[in-house]
Amino acid sequence: MARLPYLDKSDLAPEKEDLLARNIALHRALVHSPHGVRAFGGLGQFIRYQSRLDPRLRQVGYLASAPYEWSHHVKDRPRLWRHGRRHPSPDCGDRGTLEPVAKLVLEAARETTNDLAIAQATFEALAAPLDNEHVVDLVVTISLYNAVVRLLGSLAIDIGPQYLKYLELFPLPAVTERV
Repeated sequence: MARLPYLDKSDLAPEKEDLLARNIALHRALVHSPHGVRAFGGLGQFIRYQSRLDPRLRQVGYLASAPYEWSHHVKDRPRLWRHGRRHPSPDCGDRGTLEPVAKLVLEAARETTNDLAIAQATFEALAAPLDNEHVVDLVVTISLYNAVVRLLGSLAIDIGPQYLKYLELFPLPAVTERV
């Protein structure tokens, strides 16, 4: 159960109703801080719609076993995960060109999630196939999703019933399977 009440558009001043344009549980809790949710949403919009980074390389919700985040990812882009139903990973796509970079990205996400930074060797390996813009986009993406899973946990955001089927189709592994 969420630690804060979820707000609806009717709870907001008319000029702030746009903050719930994406009427999901996370935003309904974050809207208690209108400036915070606006800033948070801006970075999320960049990652979702403007970053040149391949969406299959966004794995932090999976690595952190964050069911809310993971269920939203697979609902929004189920075709990206259909090849890896039991254990989705970024190398489930085009094995010819994506797999080596995807493995590096997954390692960078693990390191950032577990050690709070990408190791020098991993960073150097990523810099070979990715240009500087992709590297920065990757670090921003990993960092934001790490922040998101911490928000979800700290605010105890509920998974909506419409998302539960995605967790059944694309289950998160046990912690010991991910390490």
